[in-house]
Amino acid sequence: MASFKALLKEQVLLPIIQADTAEQGVAIAGAMQQAGIHLVEVVLRTEASIAALQAIKAAYPQMVVGAGTVTNADILKTAIAAGADFIITPAVSPNLLSQLRDCPVPVVPGVSNSADVLLAVEHGFTELKLFPATLSGGAAFIKAMGAVFPQVTFCPTGGISDKNKDEFLSLPNCVAVGGSWVAPTSWVAEASWDKITSACQVANTPAAG
Repeated sequence: MASFKALLKEQVLLPIIQADTAEQGVAIAGAMQQAGIHLVEVVLRTEASIAALQAIKAAYPQMVVGAGTVTNADILKTAIAAGADFIITPAVSPNLLSQLRDCPVPVVPGVSNSADVLLAVEHGFTELKLFPATLSGGAAFIKAMGAVFPQVTFCPTGGISDKNKDEFLSLPNCVAVGGSWVAPTSWVAEASWDKITSACQVANTPAAG
């Protein structure tokens, strides 16, 4: 099975799509693809989320489309059945991690402290999401975890923006930054797809040095 990092390739932005309709999800994904984005996360927070995930995969077969906000076994099964290419959770528990261990696609469990990191590692996971990143210690936390868990890499999400993304991306154990700031609800509502494209182009620029 490919790792999450392998799916990312050179992409350093994990753009989050929250859609109220399948058509809206396709439009957002299309705007992101125009920026050279090949991998996106659809958060399962609306009734149309699964339909949006499936519609994006149908409209853009080459795009890697993951499912986020997976919090239990039922949501996990639904996401896998819908064709999710990877799974992301906002948090971890022993029960959820046990369910995720048999997942047929890459999984990025969400952690918020060192106990979570240890729990995830004990269940065999070394690619983790720090959430909410800025409220959970930010780049300083990820740097500190590098000394204790050198095998672990992070994709921080929550409070990330163009103003602080390079602070995270400069760390060797940070593979990408995630967030919805590149597709805020106001831009989606007004169909400002060009703004989403431009924001993704800026956000997907790796940190210098």
